Formats: sequence, C-alpha cells, structure tokens
Amino acid sequence: MNLVRANSNQHATPTEDRTWVAKARCATTDPDELFVKGAAQRKAAVICRDCPVVQQCGAHALDNHVKYGVWGGMTERQRRALLKQHPEVVSWADFFNTHGARSAG
Repeated sequence: MNLVRANSNQHATPTEDRTWVAKARCATTDPDELFVKGAAQRKAAVICRDCPVVQQCGAHALDNHVKYGVWGGMTERQRRALLKQHPEVVSWADFFNTHGARSAG
C-alpha cells in the first residue's frame, strides 16, 4: 500500500523522504481498512501500535493536512485537534523529533 497515494489530493513535496512508507505496519493492509468513519477509526488505529514509522506517518499527515483516514495512529479528529492546538508548528517531523510524538496532545 502506498500511504501517500491513498489520498490522491495529497502530494509529497519534492524534498519529502517517503522511504518510511515501505516500513509501515499497514503497508500490506487494505487501504479501505484505514479510511473508515467515526468510531471505527479508533479500531483501525490499532494497527499503528508498535509501528516503526508511526512518527513519520503522523508527521506526513499533519504537514500535508491530510483530511481523511487513520495516519500515524491518529484519527481525523485527533489530527484536526493537533493542528488547531499547535498552529505555530511549521514542521511536524521537527516537532516530533524535538518533543516526541506523545507530547503533541
């Protein structure tokens, strides 16, 4: 599964390193399982537990304002909340590298 291609409206920037995608636990998962609505998103996010690239995935989704699906263990609602709580963040990858993914919420 190509996580970046899953939402055709989102495009990686030319400098964005996407090698992490192949390492994702969901790489072989049916994309439809991650693009569910409502409470089903929390269930879908279970696959992100212990994923070696959860931080990169979440940063990608937040940096690119990906609106739909579960990314980096976060639901659509959780990502919207983070973007609202931290409008000052220019790079979520840098933020997570400095503060850790769990300190964002």
